[in-house]
Amino acid sequence: MRRTILSLFSFVAALVLPARGQIDPEAMAFGGGAGGGDAQKSVATLTSEVSSIAPGKPFTVALQLAHPSGWHSYYINSGGVEQHPEVKWTLPEGFTAGPIQWPTPHITDNGAGGKSFSYSGSPIFLITITPPAGLKAGDTAKVSLKADWQICSATGCNMEDAKFSLDLPVADSPVINESKAALFKKAHAAQPEQRTGWTYAAAREGDTFKVHLTPGSVADKSLNTTLIDFVPAVPFVKSFSQGGSIKREGKDWVLSLVRQAKDALESEIPVGTEISGILVMKPEDDSPTGTHSVLVSAPLGEGAAKPTAGQPTSGNSLEAGPLLALLGGMALGGLILNLMPCVFPVIGLKIMGFVQQSGENHRKVVLHGLLFTLGVLVSFWVLSGVLFAARAAALAKTGSAESIGWGYQLQNPWVVLCLLILIFVLGLNMFGLFEIGAKATSVGGSLQAKQGVAGAFFSGVLATVVATPCSAPFLGVALGTAIGLPTFQFFAAFTAMGIGLSFPYLLLSMFPKLVNFLPRPGAWMESFKQAMSFLLFATAGYLMWVYVTQITLEKMLGPVFGLSSIAIAAWIYGRWSLPHRSRAARTSAAVLAVLFAVGGFWLSKPPEKSGLVWEHWSNQRVAELNSQGTPVYVDFTATWCGTCQANKSHAYSPEVIALMHDRGIVALKGDKTSPDPAIEEKLRELKRTAIPVNVLYVPGKEPIITPELLSASYLKGLFENEVPKK
Repeated sequence: MRRTILSLFSFVAALVLPARGQIDPEAMAFGGGAGGGDAQKSVATLTSEVSSIAPGKPFTVALQLAHPSGWHSYYINSGGVEQHPEVKWTLPEGFTAGPIQWPTPHITDNGAGGKSFSYSGSPIFLITITPPAGLKAGDTAKVSLKADWQICSATGCNMEDAKFSLDLPVADSPVINESKAALFKKAHAAQPEQRTGWTYAAAREGDTFKVHLTPGSVADKSLNTTLIDFVPAVPFVKSFSQGGSIKREGKDWVLSLVRQAKDALESEIPVGTEISGILVMKPEDDSPTGTHSVLVSAPLGEGAAKPTAGQPTSGNSLEAGPLLALLGGMALGGLILNLMPCVFPVIGLKIMGFVQQSGENHRKVVLHGLLFTLGVLVSFWVLSGVLFAARAAALAKTGSAESIGWGYQLQNPWVVLCLLILIFVLGLNMFGLFEIGAKATSVGGSLQAKQGVAGAFFSGVLATVVATPCSAPFLGVALGTAIGLPTFQFFAAFTAMGIGLSFPYLLLSMFPKLVNFLPRPGAWMESFKQAMSFLLFATAGYLMWVYVTQITLEKMLGPVFGLSSIAIAAWIYGRWSLPHRSRAARTSAAVLAVLFAVGGFWLSKPPEKSGLVWEHWSNQRVAELNSQGTPVYVDFTATWCGTCQANKSHAYSPEVIALMHDRGIVALKGDKTSPDPAIEEKLRELKRTAIPVNVLYVPGKEPIITPELLSASYLKGLFENEVPKK
């Protein structure tokens, strides 16, 4: 993905860009990520094929994801950079879980000349679990699952997740769950066939892979006419329909597949040790409709590249054009640092010091400038080395660089929140609400105290170290850019920034008379610094937009009040922590600043996902559910309604939500944020003029209108008393 930094604003923006608890394994909706909205969540279920397990006998569970209309999830190889479903099991001792058994995906054009492999509707992913032979009949085994997946539509993508647990009784022999037989029959039918009579092998020839298929039966003599496509399960191979070919060689069919060298982010894709995927074919009986599929797994020969999956890597590289633009932007950022009030006054003083120390010998003056520049660069290399070591430690812990690829870190709401707070606080600093490092202005005297050639080098080191407080806003966002780059590009980015910072010193050491043309330090520097803060505020606004789409608009008040609290903390620190204040005042200011900052972070943190799914309200939907004997709870609400938001924060506790699921209550939401004539008419019918209005409809009973202010205890009592058990 190409990114161009054409101006200072795009430079700053590019630096940062690059449910819960035990759940009954029946329909629950989960969602998050860019897109938000209750209508954009999948309904996830986890079901066991057996109602009782037996010692040493494998059994199968099904993870079903019912996607909203127009949305889809992905095969293990999406064809792009989208995230396929991933599972993490918590199993009793001795239990083992196999890999996800991937159903045959849909093959679609992705609009960029490639293919996407996805699942719409309600895909079912099977997983086999094997219990130990030492289980005792009569015991109960609890298996827990954490699942994560991504869904996308034409308008964007969401990250979703869910947690499940199954309590499975142990018997002498497994007992099939007959009520779920149709579900598992459907799931098995969607799986590609594993043909035991077939053999496979593969070899690499340059940018082409030759996959040898030996069917072992005469029924597959027409594979060249029945083959529709090959869906690769590995990202370094293109699908058959993207330049592949097939021909017969003796008993074998040879499938030629083209190498996929780079992903959608233009990052290199390493070659693995096998080629696996699904052959999608027409039916062997020449039926005009339908398809069938065959699972393929072919090991690569000796010349294949070594696998890199699961090993720590350094991130996604940029091509020459975007890399040059990035380096130019970083150099520009370093150059701008010289205009900060704690750095700019030093330039002329330092150059004149070079001239005096060199006896006005031009070569010596240039040498001093070069050594000063080297000191600055070494300082930046040390700083970037510390950051690189921290990143390497994080990669070693996760075992993968995927989570920090360019832009991928923004899929995590915690990362977005931390970047948001960092950029916001640095913007407040540049605006002058508080200062980082009050002693930075003394750098001129410190630098002039250095003498000789060695002194020039260490002056560059000292200038960088002491100027770091003024550099903090730029260095903070620089890390956001460099974090996803490979080793060389990572250090090159910080080198470019160091060159930008040292460039005026180097230029003026070559032409000392240019010092006379420098503008005098003055109030304009503070105005410039404050003006730069608005770029950071704009970036923080962008990150707030991303964050709100991840946590949903209804949860936006927390971050708004949280950032306000953090701003108060910065104001207290900046106003009462100055050196001329008394020790008591500084101590009190520090305590209050910490309290407001911690409170602000707590208010801003990503909320726990609710297990309550709100459907869209309509009179027809209420009538339909009641006619089926289903109780309905309706919340007429609006984003601008403060009482409504307070109810949502306090009334729908996990106990209340669990009770609603236990009693089969369906929750509907009538959103009055924008004018809605149907809601207005319903409120008049209920003889209410203002929201919130919450109504419980129990079949055979009159509607029950709740008080405006709700509590968890009230709702719990209401549902227990008015809604019969299922």
